[in-house]
Amino acid sequence: MKGILDNKVAVVTGAGSGLGRASALAFAREGAKVVVADISLDGGQKTVELIKKDGGEAFFVLTDITKEKDVEMLIVKTIEKYGHIDCAHNNVGILETAPLNEYTEEQFDHILNTNLKGIWLCMKHELNYMTKQGYGVIINTSSVAGLIGAPGSSLYAASKWAVNGLTKSAAVEFAKSGIRVNAICPAGMIGTGMYMQSLTKDPEFAAKLAAEVPIGHDTTPEQVAEVVIWLCSEAASHITGILMPVDGGRSAI
Repeated sequence: MKGILDNKVAVVTGAGSGLGRASALAFAREGAKVVVADISLDGGQKTVELIKKDGGEAFFVLTDITKEKDVEMLIVKTIEKYGHIDCAHNNVGILETAPLNEYTEEQFDHILNTNLKGIWLCMKHELNYMTKQGYGVIINTSSVAGLIGAPGSSLYAASKWAVNGLTKSAAVEFAKSGIRVNAICPAGMIGTGMYMQSLTKDPEFAAKLAAEVPIGHDTTPEQVAEVVIWLCSEAASHITGILMPVDGGRSAI
């Protein structure tokens, strides 16, 4: 059966686990060739194995998205391998919880360096190529914390509000270049490393997040991945600059 992204090339960062892996598997299921990028060698290679086991095509590029040379090389290797890049899911992010006045400067730098600078670097080098080819779709992973207040995780929220600003600005700036840019805004996702880490470090905070989802349960990576695929498909060809909640109604409160 033909997939809705047959013969497309998709780059997914943070694809070694959680949402990134779910996204990479969904891209492959829909016929895309997938470039799996992650800072974890084992995690990235495992995702490639899962894709190939199901008959898909993928290769792995070890990438630290906070380093521009790594990001630039990711795009170079993608073009060398496949000749073009149709879709990019910029997905890496970290969460550290604390009262705003108790965060350290080191935490500030770490969170913003990963969640904001990393997304910007990926967008920069994706756009450098996509503007040359005259088309492309970029999906950034933001968060419901980028749509509402997030007491207890203010720096994470600040980074996601900033990602939303990058998304909307780039959507307008590059619309006439044939490039669509959108963001997904999930609530805490079961089965991701970030979620499990927050559960371990601060179980009360994680339980509070789950209790605030009107639909009654947290979002799964697979549910979010389906939205990523749709936004990259022709069905969403007139959609750019949106911040799409995938949060069980959390942002509607």
